Amino acid sequence: MIKRNLSGRKTVILFIFSTIALIFIIKLFFLQVVDHSYKLSSQNNVLRYITQYPARGKILDRTGKLLVFNEAAFDLLVIPQQVKAFDTVDFCQLLNIEKEDFKVRLNKARNYSRYRPSVFLEQISKEDYGYIAEKLYQFHGFYFQARTLRHYPQPIAAHVLGDIGEVNQRNIDSDPYYKSGDYIGKSGIERFYENELRGNKGLKIVMVDVYNREKGSFKDGQYDTLPIAGKDLVLGLDADLQAYGEALMQNKTGSIVAIEPSSGEILSLISSPSFDPNLLVGRIRGQNYKALQEDSLKPLINRAISGSYPPGSTFKMINALVALNIGAISEHTRFTCQGKLSSPIKCTHDHNSPLALLEAMENSCNPYFWNTFRSTLYSSHFKNHKEAYDYWSETMHKFGLGVPFDTDIPFELSGNIPSTAYFDQLYRGSWNALTVRSLSIGQGEILVTPLQLANLAVIISNKGFYYKPHLLKSIVGNEYLPETYTEKIETGVSEKHFEIVKKSMLDVFEGDHGTARYYKIDSIQAGGKTGTVQNPHGEDHSMFIAFAPYDNPRIALAVVVENAGYGSTWAAPIATLMIERYLKGKSSRQALEKRMMETSFNKKKL
Repeated sequence: MIKRNLSGRKTVILFIFSTIALIFIIKLFFLQVVDHSYKLSSQNNVLRYITQYPARGKILDRTGKLLVFNEAAFDLLVIPQQVKAFDTVDFCQLLNIEKEDFKVRLNKARNYSRYRPSVFLEQISKEDYGYIAEKLYQFHGFYFQARTLRHYPQPIAAHVLGDIGEVNQRNIDSDPYYKSGDYIGKSGIERFYENELRGNKGLKIVMVDVYNREKGSFKDGQYDTLPIAGKDLVLGLDADLQAYGEALMQNKTGSIVAIEPSSGEILSLISSPSFDPNLLVGRIRGQNYKALQEDSLKPLINRAISGSYPPGSTFKMINALVALNIGAISEHTRFTCQGKLSSPIKCTHDHNSPLALLEAMENSCNPYFWNTFRSTLYSSHFKNHKEAYDYWSETMHKFGLGVPFDTDIPFELSGNIPSTAYFDQLYRGSWNALTVRSLSIGQGEILVTPLQLANLAVIISNKGFYYKPHLLKSIVGNEYLPETYTEKIETGVSEKHFEIVKKSMLDVFEGDHGTARYYKIDSIQAGGKTGTVQNPHGEDHSMFIAFAPYDNPRIALAVVVENAGYGSTWAAPIATLMIERYLKGKSSRQALEKRMMETSFNKKKL
């Protein structure tokens, strides 16, 4: 029988057990002495983790005036597992809530988590906070968390600035930054620049006693992190001009958009009727939002970017520019007009005939521009009228029509420039210039937004180029702007052709028959074009585009007043008052100003 020496195996086994024991000792030392995370977890019943919400960035106008800033507020949080029996009636009286509301809120918190804190009552004012905080020790499981509320020193620009509200599950799922009870930009600038405005949250760990009272920082704040405030934004908006425009548009339905031609910065973006942005702040937000939704005048709709209208006579200038660019007409080309007897499109009034482009623009002659449009579609430059129409529609897109600008203006509509394919389908491939003649005078299927109309005024004032309209001027601390805001966009129409069109817009104010001659601004030369847009549901829409000063434009704008009739009667005077206010700082025509502000069209519904 063979005897084996097993002493070697014994040594190996002892070594293995010794190694395992050493690993456990080292791990235990690391957990108890080096790593405090488990210790912190075991002390959850005496430690409170408080999210430190950063101050949201302020929003200022181009002159440095505050449009939005923060005010202190507090959320009351609850940890359901720590809630002990207490006098519910006293608690409800302290918070000024109903008992049923208390039950709903507590059940919501329990459904979220019995062990994690969640918001029980949000956005308590700093005045109420002091009173409630004195008595809160009586109610275990409840504590305050500081945060801020937005405040608007002037009740203007509600559609531009937007609002903030509590995150939904979709927000939480798409971005791990957000937790239940957080707030996020819901619309406007607050939504588009959410990442810049929100900042970064911090964390504070405090010790609490058995009475739910804070006893100081844990480990002298060793594990605390500081919040980082959001960035401040400077908009191109002029607060004074915005407020003035909203006053001019009160009791009217429509919009005003004003742009700085040299930069594309929006100086004012007005939609009427509007509302006080302070209505959508705090616990009253939901109630007020519902009331605004149910308002028959639809104040929540931003008509400046989502209102779509036929451009009417303001569109005649683009048709002229396209025709000039391909040589279909020259500035000396004459067409006849027989006034109201003209066919297939009649004129609205009698004037000299035949007439060339400058006189046609001054008189807004419909037959002239029908003949101009027909000359474009049957130009010898193209194989057929469909190829010519494709060129025409592509040029419209280069002018920013029928396409969105895709900047920091959320939810803007693109309007409509009908395509060749659309007409082929509509007319089964058989159509010609006569079929689509309404396009020659800005009617038919063409739809534009007031923002696009204002940009058209920019293009003409700049003689053929523009920068995409945008709201942001700068982010404080960052000197850059997105490249799309600084890119110079050419329309493809030669600069020389814009001279005659600009001159025709000057004659709208200066000419003997100019449709806005009665609203000429003292010491300021301006260019403009009226539009009276047919509305099958009621009175025509009053429309006007303009720019000033003539030689070095600093403002270009569009005004639309729904159901108001002629463009020269309402939109034109409002536009000139806006120009005067921006360039001079005040209006010298108080009687006109008063008439515009006191006139109401809201009783005339679409």
